[in-house]
Amino acid sequence: MRSFSWVRLASAFHGSATAPSGNVFYPVAASWIPTLPKCRHFSVSTVRRSLDIQLPPPPPPPARWITELRSRVGKCIIFGCSDRQVSQAADVLRAIAIEWKELLAGSEGFLTGGRRGLDGQKVAWGEMDSFGHVNNVNYYRYAESARVNWITNFAVHVDAAHREEWAELMQPKAIGLIMRSLKADFKFVIFFLSISHPFPLVYPDKISVYHKLRVKPEGEPAPSAFMLDCIVLSHQHRRVAAKLEEDIVVYDYRVAKKASMPQFMVDVFDETYRLQQEETVRARTQIWSLVRAVEQLEKETWNREGAVEDLGSSAKAKGSG
Repeated sequence: MRSFSWVRLASAFHGSATAPSGNVFYPVAASWIPTLPKCRHFSVSTVRRSLDIQLPPPPPPPARWITELRSRVGKCIIFGCSDRQVSQAADVLRAIAIEWKELLAGSEGFLTGGRRGLDGQKVAWGEMDSFGHVNNVNYYRYAESARVNWITNFAVHVDAAHREEWAELMQPKAIGLIMRSLKADFKFVIFFLSISHPFPLVYPDKISVYHKLRVKPEGEPAPSAFMLDCIVLSHQHRRVAAKLEEDIVVYDYRVAKKASMPQFMVDVFDETYRLQQEETVRARTQIWSLVRAVEQLEKETWNREGAVEDLGSSAKAKGSG
């Protein structure tokens, strides 16, 4: 019996049964691959209802999948589409336009919505420096504000029974949190002639910033530190502008030393980590379903025998003259 692999399962989400390797797709056998229930409109909520979340996570999508899918749909339209194909193309573009943020963040395990971070915050003109882009210091401020919202969300919406304890984590009174290390990796680049160029945030733009637990808190006694990953998303470019890594220590201000993570934190973090894993599966599954839809559209338009680019009415007039 062949072993189960998401490389094979992901190909079920592609009309051509392909598996990702960077930005290149290689064919694989797919006759025995399980598939998800099909739906006309691409919706994260639909995938959540239909997906067995016990499956291992699918492979990550290509880094620039949003730009690539939109470009590929555009090429299909250039070669002419039937009413049905136009409707399918519209479904894909609609899903990307509406759900890009949830899919992009969710594919890496970040939970969005509510007060889980900063959501749609405007970039201020004054945050730019003399070089004409948002000063790097602001990324750390974005992460700080999002982290406070991330903690506050637990107190207000997740674990109201320990609301005061969660609130005290942000104050130097009893058990609190101290930043031991904070690192940033600025990811925002464009590619021109196969060369990468810096492409930092500028005004006007909006950002969304989210956090996730890197590992599940385990051990006895409970750990005295934890790692958070953070992403800063640009709304204008629908790309990851920066990634940050935060090393946080649980600290008892009453005795001035590190402390084990309280049980209420362990319980909530354990559930949060589980939700992160689920979201990774759901978002990646949704993205691969979009890829499958685009590949099928390509087969029916430009990537078929006898396909001719639709040059519009002007070309037809010349041909008849």
